[in-house]
Amino acid sequence: MNKNIEIRWHGRGGQGAKTAALLLADVAFNTGMYVQGFPEYGPERMGAPITAYNRIGETPIRVHSNIYNPDFVVVVDETLLDSVDVTKGLSKDGAIIINTSKEKDKIIPLLKGYEGKVYTIDAHKVSMATLGKYFPNSPMLASIVKVANIMDQDVFLSQMEASYKHKFAKKPEVIEGNMNALKMAFQEVK
Repeated sequence: MNKNIEIRWHGRGGQGAKTAALLLADVAFNTGMYVQGFPEYGPERMGAPITAYNRIGETPIRVHSNIYNPDFVVVVDETLLDSVDVTKGLSKDGAIIINTSKEKDKIIPLLKGYEGKVYTIDAHKVSMATLGKYFPNSPMLASIVKVANIMDQDVFLSQMEASYKHKFAKKPEVIEGNMNALKMAFQEVK
């Protein structure tokens, strides 16, 4: 990464978009980067659309507001494409990553004329294969790290393992599955 980047996450309450944004900030901070990771709160409830944000860079971040012109957008739930303008303000020099099992040519018409790069990953497939349950946040987290080239893959995996060991200290059995989800997601993002 050679500049500060801004990321906007779109998901639904309970899918882990906020957690993924906070984990990304934590891991980037631990590697010496300047970071912000925060959700936008409203009357959220389980299943309601939510937004979270990251700013990550090599220079101090002095802006403290929502992100209106992101470099990257992560869409954790493809059903939001019908109701939320996920490409609003998105730089055509950046990219959007969408959790979907559909082919890219079926998704592009839903992006309101967005002309930048479009990446997809089937986070459902990844999480079911590695965790046995549908938790899309780990696959989506690895996807944005890869697409935005935030940090070296091995550094990211090492930092995430340390983070998971702390976060899941009382449930160590979930660490291996989450690590496998991250590794598989690096291979599956298209």
